Amino acid sequence: MSLVTLLPFIVLIGAMFLMTRSAKKKQQAAVQMRNDMQPGTGVRTIGGMYATVKEIQEDTVLLEVAPGVHAVYAKNAIGAVLEDAEYNRIVHGDDELESDGTVVPDDASSLTAGEPADVDVAKIDLGKKAEDADAPKDAEAEDTKADGKGDAK
Repeated sequence: MSLVTLLPFIVLIGAMFLMTRSAKKKQQAAVQMRNDMQPGTGVRTIGGMYATVKEIQEDTVLLEVAPGVHAVYAKNAIGAVLEDAEYNRIVHGDDELESDGTVVPDDASSLTAGEPADVDVAKIDLGKKAEDADAPKDAEAEDTKADGKGDAK
């Protein structure tokens, strides 16, 4: 066999090795993060729910999802352990100040120039669009009635 024949196999094996090594490192980091959890820390589950850790067992975690509401989750369901400042900003709406005194925006408030800053959903008139959509049908019905072709019984 020549080197040209073996080159694709060597590249494929090398790529597979690098991918599995990367995945293994990510998995080890996730296990370490879950092992570093302490009661009282804020977490985000893989489903996107924010809660506070109350108790840690071997394979499960007791989370307080709302004041007085507790739920048992598998440790593997914890997607991220959050710092106190980040947890309070997300859950309680506390704005963290940067060193220069400016407010750190959350992800949703970073609008680009030209986009409307606030949209009042209560002021959107959805009924008007429905009336406009029915208008051509009503006009067509009026034309057929006027011609004497519509609704003949």
